[in-house]
Amino acid sequence: MLARVLIREANAADWPAIRPFFHAIVAAGETYTYARDMDEATSRTMWMPAPPARTVVAVDDDGTVLGTAKMHANHMGGAAHIATASFMVDPAHGGRGVGRALGEYAVEWARATGFRAMQFNAVVETNTRAVALWKSLGFAVMATLPEGFRHPTKGYVGLHIMYRRL
Repeated sequence: MLARVLIREANAADWPAIRPFFHAIVAAGETYTYARDMDEATSRTMWMPAPPARTVVAVDDDGTVLGTAKMHANHMGGAAHIATASFMVDPAHGGRGVGRALGEYAVEWARATGFRAMQFNAVVETNTRAVALWKSLGFAVMATLPEGFRHPTKGYVGLHIMYRRL
């Protein structure tokens, strides 16, 4: 566990630190529904959307980017009161509490921003560490879309929709 993880708003200067692990995670095709060959411009636009969305980075005391999250309304109009978030931790810093710190931050951000709940639309069921983390933060699996995700080595696996009230 890290002694301290600081969460702060991401800025354009953070992208060069985010991009390598973003690309590696997406290209691996094990946890995200993004196109595995997504180009850099699309990646940056998708991960660092304009306000009112929020993208943050988790950094250590030296300012090293350990992970990142983006948060925003899950839908528009009559469903805009439900937040969503996506998370990536640099694999070099996994298992040290970075994902938990980002998850706790996102839940508090959503609550403070006035959202009534949070929903994760696509948590790959074989991503057991993430599923366990979200459950420990109060999320429940509301439904699983059987064979909703094509994993590169495990074939077709379920895709969870996870939810928690705020």
